[in-house]
Amino acid sequence: MRKLKKLAVAGLVATLVAGTGSVSIAAELDTMNFKVVGSWGGLNPHKNFEAPFWREDLPKASGGKITGQISAVTEVGLKGFEVMRLLKSGVFDVAFGAIGYVAGDNPIIEGAALSSLSQDVDTTWNITKAYRPIIAAQFEKSFNAKLLMMYGYSSNMFFCKAPVKSIADLKGKKIRTYSTTLGDLAEGVGASSVTVAFAEMVPALEKGVVDCVITGVMPAYNAKLSQVAKHVFGLRVGWGMSFGAINLQTWNRLSPATQKFLEEQFADLEARMWAGTKEDDKNAVTCNSSGPCSLGEPGGMELALPSKEDSVARDKLLHDFVLKNWIKRCGKECAGPWNDTVGKVINIRIDG
Repeated sequence: MRKLKKLAVAGLVATLVAGTGSVSIAAELDTMNFKVVGSWGGLNPHKNFEAPFWREDLPKASGGKITGQISAVTEVGLKGFEVMRLLKSGVFDVAFGAIGYVAGDNPIIEGAALSSLSQDVDTTWNITKAYRPIIAAQFEKSFNAKLLMMYGYSSNMFFCKAPVKSIADLKGKKIRTYSTTLGDLAEGVGASSVTVAFAEMVPALEKGVVDCVITGVMPAYNAKLSQVAKHVFGLRVGWGMSFGAINLQTWNRLSPATQKFLEEQFADLEARMWAGTKEDDKNAVTCNSSGPCSLGEPGGMELALPSKEDSVARDKLLHDFVLKNWIKRCGKECAGPWNDTVGKVINIRIDG
């Protein structure tokens, strides 16, 4: 009996000691309820990470002192490019969004999100880490915002109504794109670039507005593109680079302890989201095609894998269209910083 009592007391002491750190941390934090706009509500980054982060993770880690009211961009009826304008004006405290939608007026932001830079998740994350200080400086300058994190959606591929088995088969087609850099790629393959919102992809394919869409492999599965697109060409041409940012005035009002806490929490979220991207990318190709699929019924699309010739052609498109057109938009002064960051990661140099 004495032994049991001693164990019980020891357990209570251990619990109290373990809880002391979190209580101490919570005592130093500001009490905040942030207004947050997330990314697309039906997709995994929002469902699995952004929403739980604000509704569960942050309140728990902060002892209830930091909370957030988060709505997906699709719930509030906003277009991608509107998100940062509203963050800048203070309508939202925190925003998640896609680089491709906010780089139109400031192409230097696009430097880590250019089409076809990388073929795997780890390299893509290294690209964003290298280029992040440049994007952070531009966010502060252009949007009055502090960049808190970057993450990527699963890899972009081509989803088409008719068979596409090589880059050559894309010539003459109308292709849905959602960023300037993907438009450059479409131009390079001899196709027409058509801007179509994510929610409009299925009807656009049904009505013949486009022949193919470029989108992430997991978003394609979530959107049930297999209802109309019967073919997927498995050439990776991007990763849907995205971000989380906070209004700078909101950030500057926070205590140093709260700022440090949020930076640590966002760093953890960032790492978990990249792990989620890797998992999505591994599963979604087979989920869209013949399976197996742990997420539900496979889409049944016919999957055509790129040949060595396609990979060579993609690399040529990167040099001859994607990078050259970006430098035309951004200016020769963008070449040096890009070469010193992204260029070193992937061993490519732009002639400025």
